Amino acid sequence: MRDLKDKAIQRIVVRGTNWVGDAVMTVPALRELRGLFPDAHLTLATRSWAQELFADADFIDDLLVNDRRGLGAVRAQVTEWKNRKFDLAILFQNAFEAALIPALARVPFRIGYATERRAFLLTHSLALPDWRRSKHEVFYYLNIVAALERLVKGGERTPDDYEPQSHLKISEGRSAAAVNFLVRQGVDGERQLIALCPGSINSRAKRWPAESFAALADLLIDRHAQILLIGSPEELDVSLEVARRMRHEPILLTGKTTLSQAIEVLDTVDLLITNDTGPAHIAAALGRPTLVIFGSTNPLTTRPFSSNSEIVRHPPECAPCMLRDCPIDHRCMTAISPAEVFARAQVMLNTEEPLRDPGRHQTGAVA
Repeated sequence: MRDLKDKAIQRIVVRGTNWVGDAVMTVPALRELRGLFPDAHLTLATRSWAQELFADADFIDDLLVNDRRGLGAVRAQVTEWKNRKFDLAILFQNAFEAALIPALARVPFRIGYATERRAFLLTHSLALPDWRRSKHEVFYYLNIVAALERLVKGGERTPDDYEPQSHLKISEGRSAAAVNFLVRQGVDGERQLIALCPGSINSRAKRWPAESFAALADLLIDRHAQILLIGSPEELDVSLEVARRMRHEPILLTGKTTLSQAIEVLDTVDLLITNDTGPAHIAAALGRPTLVIFGSTNPLTTRPFSSNSEIVRHPPECAPCMLRDCPIDHRCMTAISPAEVFARAQVMLNTEEPLRDPGRHQTGAVA
């Protein structure tokens, strides 16, 4: 491997991830990179939605946005990367193309995992860690930073030697905009505000049933809470089904907000209850209490990495299957009752006399 010690690394590009939740899980690694190269210019190459997620980030200097696909997009990115004269490319994304672009752009140092048969495109290729499926995803990205730190400074630090910092913040102006937006939607500032995210874009198996979300929402409204239904336009059908099944009327925001507005709204809520989706990671990173309902996916690796988040999970033998659709009876989700989630929510909201679920199941807190 080419030695990085004593090299003048002035311009760094990080190839980011494609999903919102994954992007939040790279925050600890990005923060450590800033600490490792405090005087370098740090660029995050990613999709346009990241402009809203990282708008107030203090650990990167700018974003290099590309939403195009195909050969023309690759050529355009290679040209742009050449023009920017990066000294070092760090690849959080595992795709072959992610390594091809900095190689063609002749970025002198290129580090990432040897996935997709791309090792020959990297100056410093890393083997996939054998703990990939047993540790949280934040350590997968921190492992790259640890390898980079050993190359730059020497030493023997590993991902376990870091204390991951996942927090994000938004500006006071955005916070004020969120309050004004919610007032226009009919939110009463005197009542507790709870957001529910009943959808998931990339997997139906991750969804707690709509009738369960509806029953939970009614229980919360009966205790004088206000309910926001949130999500992307692709999840509107799920939110509409939840609303149809409810006795009370929620405030429907699904498909009505930009990602920036959704982030601002999540920063104001007293609690988010959600499936394993991007908003779970965003709300937890913003420091908001977050309760995540897990079924087909693995909370060990993809839960929100935050002390203010908790999970509800009753895994059958087939979980985590990681399938997009359940081939049997969705038992990992139907085993979780609305009363149980309501009881956990009451505790997280610090309200008195929480409803106790008489069932045998228990929820799990996650640090």
